Amino acid sequence: MPFRDNLTHLRDIVEGIELIETFVGDMTLDAYRADPLRKSAVERQLQIITEAAKRLGDDAYVLCPDQDWKGFCRMGDVLRHIYHNVDDEIVWDTVTEELPKMKEAALKTIRGS
Repeated sequence: MPFRDNLTHLRDIVEGIELIETFVGDMTLDAYRADPLRKSAVERQLQIITEAAKRLGDDAYVLCPDQDWKGFCRMGDVLRHIYHNVDDEIVWDTVTEELPKMKEAALKTIRGS
């Protein structure tokens, strides 16, 4: 039995992205690196987003086919299991480059259902 339905997982993803957007605002990478509170908040939301992505399973590729779901799931594994080796630049690139596209795709799917 699934934890929750797919639309709820997509909503969790959108909510996590929106929280990250408020956390980082117009920060630079250097400012992000120097702020352990914001880094912790961003990494926690990324954990939630990546867990929701895992729970979508293969449906993720049908619901939002143009996203790097495997990459997001791997990032979650790093955040949970190799947390001492998280690369701030990779996190930052994900936040600034990948999450806006994921948010747009998830919202489109939610609105279309």
